[in-house]
Amino acid sequence: MALNTSIFKSSLLVLHLICGLVKSPSLCAQSIDSAKMERNFGGAAGVTNNGISLLPTFSLNQPAGFVMLNMGNRLSFDPEFHFSLEGKPWTVLLWLRYKLIRNEKFKLTVGAHPGLLFVPQNLMINGQPRDVITTERYLASELAPNYFITPHTSIGFYYLRGMGFAESAVQNTNFLTFNANFRKIALYENFYLRLNPQVYYLKMDELDGFFASSTLTLAKKDFPLSFQMLANKSISTKIPDISALLWSLSLIYSFGNTYVPSPRLFPN
Repeated sequence: MALNTSIFKSSLLVLHLICGLVKSPSLCAQSIDSAKMERNFGGAAGVTNNGISLLPTFSLNQPAGFVMLNMGNRLSFDPEFHFSLEGKPWTVLLWLRYKLIRNEKFKLTVGAHPGLLFVPQNLMINGQPRDVITTERYLASELAPNYFITPHTSIGFYYLRGMGFAESAVQNTNFLTFNANFRKIALYENFYLRLNPQVYYLKMDELDGFFASSTLTLAKKDFPLSFQMLANKSISTKIPDISALLWSLSLIYSFGNTYVPSPRLFPN
């Protein structure tokens, strides 16, 4: 009950911040009423050979699963759950997003989330070494503008600002990307590809670096399963203990209304 109350209070705080950004109480009220009237629900679940983080610089380095949900319309609640295939939790992100601008040529989404990162550690308890999982708390906000060249091709930026609360965690994270989205590259009959390349700058406290990543998704119209490949390459970095090249292969099952996983890469 305490956790649910905390989440509810965090959601209300984010909503007030969004309304303050819009600076139009009537617009916020109208949007909230519309979101209540249009209760969409969708999501995706999948498995991958290598769990990749929200920041594609980092990975779990083992097979993982994920569930990503989307509830709402203009105002939406988009929780994400990532875990190892052994059943151990990895991350929980409780996104609240608001589509500030949405027309045929330009879309702007703002959002925020409280997040939990579960870290396995070996600690001495009562004089005995024990494998335990500790939890680090984060709070992050995002800004995602996208300009549509065609209905299925867009370019945009994505900015994420994160703050850590644990002393052992990274205190300040800045993640800025320039990305392109090619949503439907026609193949044979109803099969198509979705290509999402991006270059990005990542700064974590005093360490930073430049990277490039891309996802390639093979999908079929009106078919719930898709196959995705992700690759991430460091260009120049001072961040230690990261791989020069990360990659993963994922099988994804989508359900509900039209929903695309990882909105940071595939904005609606």
